[in-house]
Amino acid sequence: MAKNEDFVKDIANIDEDFAQWYTDIVKKADLADYADTKGLVAIKPYGFAIWENIKNYADKLFKETGIQNVYFPLLIPESLLQKEKDHVEGFAPEVAFVTEAGGEKLDEKLCIRPTSETVFSTLYAKWLKSWRDLPMEYNQWCSVLRWEKETRPFLRSREFLWQEGHTIHETEEEAKARTLKMLEIYADIVENMLAIPVLKGRKTEKEKFAGAEETYTIETLTRDGRALQSGTSHYFGQNFTKPFEVKFQNREGKEEYAYQTSWGISTRLVGALIMAHGDERGLKLPPKVAPIQIRIIPIAQHKEGVLEKVKELKERLQKEFRVEIDAREQVTPGYKFNDCELKGIPVRIEMGPRDIENNQCIIVRRDTLEKITVKLDELEEKLKDIMEDIQKNMYNICKKRMEEKTSIARTLEEFEEKINTNQGYIKAMWCGSAKCEDKIKERTGAHSRCIPEKSEEISDVCVCCGKKAKEMVYWGRQY
Repeated sequence: MAKNEDFVKDIANIDEDFAQWYTDIVKKADLADYADTKGLVAIKPYGFAIWENIKNYADKLFKETGIQNVYFPLLIPESLLQKEKDHVEGFAPEVAFVTEAGGEKLDEKLCIRPTSETVFSTLYAKWLKSWRDLPMEYNQWCSVLRWEKETRPFLRSREFLWQEGHTIHETEEEAKARTLKMLEIYADIVENMLAIPVLKGRKTEKEKFAGAEETYTIETLTRDGRALQSGTSHYFGQNFTKPFEVKFQNREGKEEYAYQTSWGISTRLVGALIMAHGDERGLKLPPKVAPIQIRIIPIAQHKEGVLEKVKELKERLQKEFRVEIDAREQVTPGYKFNDCELKGIPVRIEMGPRDIENNQCIIVRRDTLEKITVKLDELEEKLKDIMEDIQKNMYNICKKRMEEKTSIARTLEEFEEKINTNQGYIKAMWCGSAKCEDKIKERTGAHSRCIPEKSEEISDVCVCCGKKAKEMVYWGRQY
């Protein structure tokens, strides 16, 4: 039987080199691989299946609140991008352009979308006539291109998959309500499906989306104590509708500009899963998002009746679970066990001649590695309980880690000491000055993560300058 130490010998030690461990897991667990174009990755079937499960869950929640799916063009004329000053300045370093096609120079450069506010706004301006047309609440599942300098699979690649929602509304109140509604939906996806607790709050002026009046975020924490922005929802007010002439006849018969929102999550959530739950054995996937919830491994499969019984068991279980059989002849059962753990499959079932004779099987949980003997007559009900318990246990482990890695700082020296000895979130008061925000980053490497809805009064002075504090902020180093 292959030892796990031998099986994972090409994977970096998770406690010594977390970043390299992450990259090794992405490749060894068959999630993605590097493409020939620098900064781009090919998502393999197993990695894409995780994203599909996230997408399907999210899409259902969107549609339940009235969102409709659309698809808008990939290419945006440069002149269109220039219409909203703050927006174009925010994205300028990351924009890639098409300058020629069919062997000829284009009359105007075409931007490959880094996001689609401009093209949505232009078409909304064509379609919107009256308050009766509102709201227009559209979402598209697509890829975008941002020319990142440093890349890492799923977390920050130049092309990535995401959804981007763009809505326009009759009133400021409706638009703000949609902005916050999407934040709650994102929290639902990450907490209830991915079993990762989130911080919710508002971004500082410096960290908000280019062109937004307010940006709201959900933040997750990786195993090594770094923050990961995992979903954002933006309230634009009329910052795009005015330059793009998105206006309508209001209920009083007067012309008025619409109010706008934008929001998105991406394949970065696959990276969040790996970094929140993985361990020295590999991936660890919550049952709700796992492409394969159960893998059945036949023991002594060459013996009469074993494969037949295993196939019969799969037929039973696949009515309620995502199940597959590992009947490879060229590898040992030990190799199969380790492979199952590497891929993070929540439950494996072992079944051999003796188990068949005793009308039982062995269940092994990926989260705890606990082995449980179960009678086949009770298997479905037992598996439902186990899956639910795995989902809760994985969430609780992350929740406990987040609590343990959240510290309070009242001075910059205390801030620096705590983030270096217990890397994670730092709760500290802030005066609202961008200069203090920059100084904290320079001294500690920490960015502001969010301003929570409910503030705590840690002290009445700024952690950086000592002047009167405006609000409490969560800070953290980031990926």
